[in-house]
Amino acid sequence: MFSALHHALAHSRVHALALVLCVASAFAAAEETAPLHTRLAERLDEIREVNRFVPERALPMLQALEAEGRAAPLTQRIEFLNQLAVARHGLGHHPQTFALANELIALGRAEDHKGALAKGMLLLAYSASAQHRPGEAHRLVWDAEKLADTTDDLDLRVRATISSGESYAEEGDLPKALERLQAAAALAREHRGPVHIVMALNSLARLYARMREPEKGFDVLDEALAAAAKANSPGRMATIKNAEYGLAIDTGQNARALRALQEGLALERQIGAHKRIVYSLVNLSDFYLKMDDYRKAASYAEQALAAARPLNNRQLTTTAQLNLGQAYLGIGRVADGKRLIETGLAGYEELGDKPELQNALVEYGAALERTGDLESALRAYHRERKISNELFEKRRQKAMLDLQEKYETDKKQRQIELLRSENLIKSTELDNRRLQQRVWWLLAVVLALVAVIVGSLYRKVRHANAQLHAKNRELKQQSVRDPLTGLYNRRHFLEYMRALPAPAPLATSPDAEQVGALFLLDVDHFKHINDTYGHAAGDTVLTTIAASLQEILRETDMIVRWGGEEFLAFLPSVPRSSLDELAERILTGIAGTRIVHGCATVNVQVSVGFSPFPLAVGRQVLEWERAVNLVDMALYLAKSHGRNRAYGVRGFADPDHVSIDEIEQNLEQAWRAGQVELSVVMGEREALRAVGA
Repeated sequence: MFSALHHALAHSRVHALALVLCVASAFAAAEETAPLHTRLAERLDEIREVNRFVPERALPMLQALEAEGRAAPLTQRIEFLNQLAVARHGLGHHPQTFALANELIALGRAEDHKGALAKGMLLLAYSASAQHRPGEAHRLVWDAEKLADTTDDLDLRVRATISSGESYAEEGDLPKALERLQAAAALAREHRGPVHIVMALNSLARLYARMREPEKGFDVLDEALAAAAKANSPGRMATIKNAEYGLAIDTGQNARALRALQEGLALERQIGAHKRIVYSLVNLSDFYLKMDDYRKAASYAEQALAAARPLNNRQLTTTAQLNLGQAYLGIGRVADGKRLIETGLAGYEELGDKPELQNALVEYGAALERTGDLESALRAYHRERKISNELFEKRRQKAMLDLQEKYETDKKQRQIELLRSENLIKSTELDNRRLQQRVWWLLAVVLALVAVIVGSLYRKVRHANAQLHAKNRELKQQSVRDPLTGLYNRRHFLEYMRALPAPAPLATSPDAEQVGALFLLDVDHFKHINDTYGHAAGDTVLTTIAASLQEILRETDMIVRWGGEEFLAFLPSVPRSSLDELAERILTGIAGTRIVHGCATVNVQVSVGFSPFPLAVGRQVLEWERAVNLVDMALYLAKSHGRNRAYGVRGFADPDHVSIDEIEQNLEQAWRAGQVELSVVMGEREALRAVGA
């Protein structure tokens, strides 16, 4: 495998040398017949596509033109600086990219050149995105798009519109993303530029894949493939093959996905696009991981790691290490696999890429579970849950800010309309005074007109106040409810518990017949459901479980979307003896629910942790946060012992021999040691298995 890779790289170097010689000979021929600035423009046109896919080859060519480029007329100087910055960005030289982008912006301001300003801002945006600052990158892209639209530079306008659409997609605004990418495709088709058509349709196909509309994505790909063939660009054809891989793997067309990856890799090797070669090798290793072919996955991951190291690209190296670690776990090299995965996780932490870190931890936990290392899998699951909660909170805060901003915008608009109405009243009153002085006999008519206007304005003010009241009510509702399931959200539960009065002494007694209760549920194998049926099916599962819980429990019980695929139920008052029965009702009720999504029927099960509330050790009443933490640990215990079951904290041993700190460190060990009493409730299928055994 390594010898084949070496042969491919050697072939790409020969092809690269031929390409450089062709470009050089074209330069020499052009120099004899064209003016200096015309020859420079032609050279930059020839370098542009090389720069897009092989920046390490384009950079020396641009550096050889630096004296000429910086002394060229304004248009050629701007394009030279832009190409030089693109090459630096492609090689990960962020400080040089930043300096060149700011040089373009300064030149644009000095010469009042909107195109230079837009190009500089786009480059700053690409650099910010590569350094994991998406908010800053998106704002720069949208400002650059506004400037680009005022120019007649087709390449700049298409690139800015595509970047705008991709930024909206990253923000989660898929309708706006679709509108911008369709606009980019229309602009490219209008001018019939095959390269620009490929660029726009490639991004549009990827968006359709994200929108779960693969048929539209494949239609767009057919048009893009024809344009790429017309452009005669192996690099552009390779990007289309990568998009085809994404659509094919999402729709279960594994053979087509593998073929697209292999064809794209061959094209990338043909032009010596080393960075893109690493991406394709990583995708191949990921493909074989999905197919459970761990030896091939390891082979491609090893090639990717070897090819990534000379590029000094931490993101690619980290991803290759994670894939190789998973493959090693699959073939039994557990120690090597763990070491590589932990190195990769550390890399994502240093890069600050928490979404990728979360996904990696989910896959790591599943791989460890397959090897039988349940303790390590549980630790990975804990780490993933912590990051999941952080990301969920950030998304919730962003949604609240967006809603508040929309409300403030509506409020300002209403204020503007009200001011306009007030100005109209003042104007009418002045007209009335002039009319009174000139024509007394029209006084009655004028007064009647004023009365009509004031009545109309009064109705408008009342209507505006009613809308404001409705908006406030809507905002309050959205602040305490989960938008997907309609259940209470985590914030509402936290506020409710903080305001809850201290429990009476009798309520904490182990002999009390009536108690409160906490139940924490987690959907079993939820990632598998998302991977198999799609995220829309996952959303259907969550809403169906929410509805089932509302049927199983009482109207007086608080049901909360705790985060991700977790739900929490707080029961204010139930018989202590009924807690196990309630857990069994939840397990069987949800397991008995058939969820239909499209043509597929999905059966789901949950794992549950529960306890009475409040919890007390002797006379020491535990804070509600510690009670929830114990219930959470009971849930993890149910997960690690096979899922589709419930573990409940029933009470504690003699308080003189109980350490809450030790229990919180390891609930299972405390249970075995007799410090805590747990009840175990099996799901219906698990109970049947136990009887059969």
